[in-house]
Amino acid sequence: MRESSEPSTQSYSSFKAFEYKAWQTAADHYDAAFSRLTQQAIPSIFKALDLRPGARLLDAACGPGYLAAAASRLGAKVTGVDFSERMVARARMLHPDIEFRKGDAESLRDFLDKSFDVVAMNFGFHHLEQPEDALRAIHRVLKPRGRFAFTVWGREETVAGLSLPRKAIALLGDMDVLPPGPAPFHFSEPDNCREAFIRCGFADPQTRTVDQTWEFGSPEEYFEAILRSTVRTSNLLQGQTPERLTAIRDHVCSAASAYRKAGKVLLPMPANLAWATKP
Repeated sequence: MRESSEPSTQSYSSFKAFEYKAWQTAADHYDAAFSRLTQQAIPSIFKALDLRPGARLLDAACGPGYLAAAASRLGAKVTGVDFSERMVARARMLHPDIEFRKGDAESLRDFLDKSFDVVAMNFGFHHLEQPEDALRAIHRVLKPRGRFAFTVWGREETVAGLSLPRKAIALLGDMDVLPPGPAPFHFSEPDNCREAFIRCGFADPQTRTVDQTWEFGSPEEYFEAILRSTVRTSNLLQGQTPERLTAIRDHVCSAASAYRKAGKVLLPMPANLAWATKP
């Protein structure tokens, strides 16, 4: 059964503050652990956008800036924006020839109307407090016939790298250690993506699954990555008592061992890619 497609109107001000603080703390760990995974979806995003040389592209919630850099290598004129100063600083360090700004993807208040040909958001949409505010802001800054594409994780049960610790916490720990926030897998459901696009003025919404694999040398290496480099899952883990965390670690490492192949731990991490056009 898919989650409700009703838009989120509840205010989660404590959730947004939590996300900001978490990204400020996790920036370096995230880059080391997740960037090799999330970059796998970038070619599919560019295909959905029909990205061409000379296009003006906004990388919203840009993180370390890998999508922006890949677009720049293809000849696009790129700007990146993220609300975390630490992420913006890292993006600037890694890609000094690209413009990165601090800003809120839910308003994009520093950008003019109709100023971009395409907008992309790679694994940022499910972190937003009010994602439909972001859709409306992106609609505003896009030129007519411009496209927006975003990725989020696939359905929870298919994304082993996130479902393993969440199942272990539900079984052995406490799931109620985070501030209230939007459902983390709401936009993993294609229908919810399409309906949100339509509500926010977009046309021809489409989705598809992008297969990805997260590779580690051992279950223990994977657990350390998930403990340090994410936002919700890391903080779910770090919010447990020491005794519970030890039990959860043992459970997760045992479960991750089932994904061993040729001396590696290969975790399926499919993405839901969604895109639409501004009429």
